[in-house]
This record gives sequence, C-alpha cells and structure tokens, in this order.
Amino acid sequence: MAFTLRSVKVPPNSASLEEAKSRVFDFFRQACRSIPTIMDIYNLDDVVTKSELRSSISSQIRKNSHVTNPKVIDLLLFKGMEELNNIVEHAKQRHHIIGQYVLGRQGLAQDLDTKDEGTSDFLKNFYKSNYF
Repeated sequence: MAFTLRSVKVPPNSASLEEAKSRVFDFFRQACRSIPTIMDIYNLDDVVTKSELRSSISSQIRKNSHVTNPKVIDLLLFKGMEELNNIVEHAKQRHHIIGQYVLGRQGLAQDLDTKDEGTSDFLKNFYKSNYF
C-alpha cells in the first residue's frame, strides 16, 4: 500500500477550481481507503473506530473549505498527501496519530484543568520579582 501511495503525485497546478475540488475528493477517497491499513499499522482498534477516523479526515478537509484559489488548494492537497504518505509509511509513532487525529484539538482530559498559579505568598513574590 505504501508503494502505491508513493507513486501518486499531485500535479503542480490545477486548471480550474472544479479540477482542484475533484482532486480533493480523490484524495479523500484515497485517505479513506487507507484507513484499514493505518488501523493495522498503529493498532488503533482499541482507541478509535474507522468511522471516527473518517470523520476526523473529513473535518481536516472541511477546515479549509473556504479556500477558492486553485493554487492554494493544490498546496494544501500536497501537504495532505505528504501527511498521508508519512502515516502509511510508518514515519509517525502511535501517540502522534492518537494526539493529532483521535483526540484532536480537545486534548487530554487531564490538560483541561487549570493549573495552580502559585497561591503561596512566596511564589507570588517570586513571580513579581522576576522579569515576567
């Protein structure tokens, strides 16, 4: 599977917006077809389902749906192809995939709490005396 993805190249320029959009749909199809391979490589069956990964990919693509310049779409498509190639060729580790595509922007549950900002007088004076 990695060899077939490596041979696919993004052409330098799309002729029109419609051509760029069709390339994005082809990329989405290719990314969805590689989900079972990614699930096997990174052993993600206990963490996420295939449909959740598919929705994560679609949300990443929809994040840039406002772009109408074909050159910018081609650039984003190239970045997406590189990311997919890195994932399929196992250039990333499991925790990278989980942190980026499973947890997403919400982060870990333990990171949502506010940190103790130093309620003691010693720390308050220390923060005031330094150049923060």
